[in-house]
Amino acid sequence: MTLTPKQVFGHKLAGISWALLILLCLSWEIWLAPLRSGGSWLALKALPLLFLTKGMIKRDNYTLQWGSMLVWLYFTEGIVRGFSDTNQVSAWLAIGELVLSLVLFAGIALYLYPMKKAAKRLKKAAEPRTE
Repeated sequence: MTLTPKQVFGHKLAGISWALLILLCLSWEIWLAPLRSGGSWLALKALPLLFLTKGMIKRDNYTLQWGSMLVWLYFTEGIVRGFSDTNQVSAWLAIGELVLSLVLFAGIALYLYPMKKAAKRLKKAAEPRTE
């Protein structure tokens, strides 16, 4: 299947924001503003994102679909910690997480939308007509 320029852009956008989100989660909880000095076990929150690696590289639709649902966990954490954390550095990092999660979702949606649309057309064409 040939990819449209929007799909190529969407996949690149998703890949870049995905990698940046992993780096942000790790650096936030290990060096920049950990909950405890010396690092925090909360850095393991980047682990679910690592499960997307193979699918992100191979452009696997199924993996990207569940990845688009997974990203809302990071969005939620970004909202909660961004607006309630008393540590200003941590609050700004949470806002960064929020933005990256939205960009990741948008990239995945740009990539998958034409495929979903084509699948719906095929399904509709396969349905028996009652006239």
